[in-house]
Amino acid sequence: MYAIVQTGGKQYRISEGDVINVEKLNAEAGSEVSLDEVLVIGSEDGIKVGKPYVEGASIKADVVENGKGEKLVIFKYKAKKDYRRKQGHRQPYTKLQIKEISFEGKKAESAEAKEEGGVNLKSMKKAELIDYAEKNGIEINAKATNAEIIAAIEAANK
Repeated sequence: MYAIVQTGGKQYRISEGDVINVEKLNAEAGSEVSLDEVLVIGSEDGIKVGKPYVEGASIKADVVENGKGEKLVIFKYKAKKDYRRKQGHRQPYTKLQIKEISFEGKKAESAEAKEEGGVNLKSMKKAELIDYAEKNGIEINAKATNAEIIAAIEAANK
């Protein structure tokens, strides 16, 4: 199960266990936050799109840390006018680890339960497909398309 959530004016595609950096939230490291601005929920049953938000959907996440991003240098310069200004900026962020995606009381299956019951290959990203194939000892071409990789994995699993 995955969700598209909005926080800090930006949208993130998340699933259970992901670690993401979002705009700074007023929360201490180690605390739990709830993200209620869920735009889309996707699962094996299909997708649910909100208008603008999905009712009854919430995301629970742990705050891993609060910090500052890499330094950006702003350099202003005008030729032949002896005008130079140098300024730096570090954007504050909050690192979140997604614990739970719930929709109308239903919780997403944990990663271990998914592996036991079967894996939805079509919802995986290319890097996840390659990792899955390597973990299960399946030889694939890393330059192949997602559809070709899925076909190779399904053929090896039969």
